[in-house]
Amino acid sequence: MKLFDLHCDTIERMEEHGENMLTENCQLSLRYLPQVEKWCQTFAIFIPDSKRGADAMEYYERVRAYFHKMLDEHKDIVEFVHNADDIKRITAAKKCAAVLSVEGAAVLGGKLENIEKLARDGVKMMTLTWNGPNELASGNVDPQMGFTDFGREAVKEMERQNIIVDVSHLNDKGMEELMGGLATKPIIATHSNLRSICSHKRNLTEEMFQYIVEHKGLCGLNLLHNFVSDEPMKDSKAELFRHVYRMLELGGEDVICCGSDFDGGITSQMDNPALFASFGDYMVENGISRRVSDKIMFDNALRFFEENVR
Repeated sequence: MKLFDLHCDTIERMEEHGENMLTENCQLSLRYLPQVEKWCQTFAIFIPDSKRGADAMEYYERVRAYFHKMLDEHKDIVEFVHNADDIKRITAAKKCAAVLSVEGAAVLGGKLENIEKLARDGVKMMTLTWNGPNELASGNVDPQMGFTDFGREAVKEMERQNIIVDVSHLNDKGMEELMGGLATKPIIATHSNLRSICSHKRNLTEEMFQYIVEHKGLCGLNLLHNFVSDEPMKDSKAELFRHVYRMLELGGEDVICCGSDFDGGITSQMDNPALFASFGDYMVENGISRRVSDKIMFDNALRFFEENVR
């Protein structure tokens, strides 16, 4: 089985509770590595809305230090990713390839120069917001807030520094501005589903999804119940498959990928990496070709990294 997962909140949970990469107390654990034979995992450093200014950067540094401590302690099974070639080399060695991202551009503390610092740290993707407003824009807590002048400059600098713009959590007003010309490079939604299938505002409209398709971005399937179904779920795989099927109808064969949101509140039946990786077989059993299933589970994200991550 294979899995290229664009988002989890695990490293913050590990740091908070002193857990390691083989923990049994997190949904995501590298003890599943023997079952997930080809695995690239993005670890997001989540910046809470309570952290702003210098506090946000200090929090990021503390969690990042713990992340690298864990990588060093488990270097026999996991390695840090700098580029797409690393992913291929590390996964070929049957190790987990670890990508670093940031969830919440409040980490910048309102300073553009911190984007270059994040790039030097090896951050490959960053969500512009979490739920509330920050110095750049807002999530759905404030649906009327668009981009600030600083936010527009930050998007340009992220593109210049090759940090991919992640639109998961961004409100509709901000997304409209990005699609209207602010974004000049492909954007991604690391952990978002379709609003036409599940009406949560965190999900993408079909227009937003088609923009990502047309501009060769990525959209990661989120396992969090509230983003998968408006009703209580009896079968997590069947409900998630509804999103996949509609995304394929919208031309998304090359952009659908995985964005689990492990350790971010998931109550799915697919509550660990091995179970999520088995979704590839489930899709094949339900009429999707193995070629397309492999693209969704791993190959689309790898291709995107080959084309866009430096």
